[in-house]
Amino acid sequence: MRIIAVMNQKGGVGKTTTSVNLAAGLARAGQKVLLMDLDPQGHGSLYLGFEATGDTPTMYDVFAQRKTLADVRHLVGPGLWVAPANIDLAAAELELVDSPVREVVVRNALQQLGETESFDYVIMDCPPSLGVLTINALTAATEVFIPLQPHFFALQGLSKLLSTTALVRRRLNRNLKVTGIAMCLYETGTRLASDVCDDLKDFLSRSDSESPWAGARIFESRIRRNVKLAESPGYGQSIFEYAPKSSGAEDYAGLVDEVLAMPEAIGLPVSAAA
Repeated sequence: MRIIAVMNQKGGVGKTTTSVNLAAGLARAGQKVLLMDLDPQGHGSLYLGFEATGDTPTMYDVFAQRKTLADVRHLVGPGLWVAPANIDLAAAELELVDSPVREVVVRNALQQLGETESFDYVIMDCPPSLGVLTINALTAATEVFIPLQPHFFALQGLSKLLSTTALVRRRLNRNLKVTGIAMCLYETGTRLASDVCDDLKDFLSRSDSESPWAGARIFESRIRRNVKLAESPGYGQSIFEYAPKSSGAEDYAGLVDEVLAMPEAIGLPVSAAA
């Protein structure tokens, strides 16, 4: 099972769009996929047409240790499950402050789920911050994907992301690696986008072999700006359902193919992350 944290502390860079459409695309390819919504905004859940209201169990109940992942996950399409979130999840940040297991709630929940059910992929949509929820995702993950908008300030923010990943790798999860960077909201033909990609390639090529981002790739599939990608959440559908012939569907299909083609050795069973 490959456990992928999709993270960027900057909002509006395509993080949730990438999480949802990657999960949906993998499910379309015959994989069994769990999308775990770790963002209190709950946009990943809403994107797939699932709104956690009333007494619906959510990821907050998992963090409060009242429910298991098996209790909160819901089937939203063939091979695709979602563990939803809503604003209640924001309380978990405060409630876990003094907990001795505050960084490993998600890892423990996945281990428990793995005893009774197997998934090919777990995709975790992280909040746009580097707090307890994101640390939980990194502690449980075997891989990190970083959606990045090709702007100058994006490169500055990337250094903080990589520092956090390195810290978690040293202290909590020796298996963690940054394996992919997805360029989102890409404007083809612009000098800026090309320059940012070149700078990023140069940085990665000079990375220390012991760093958690050594060997990370910039995905060849660029996620271009596409109005259909902006529209599809309003219909509770992935881009593959909403506009299967759009450039957004084409770009994410390419990303899915790249992820499927990555070496299987990257993925580790949940038990190996303990």
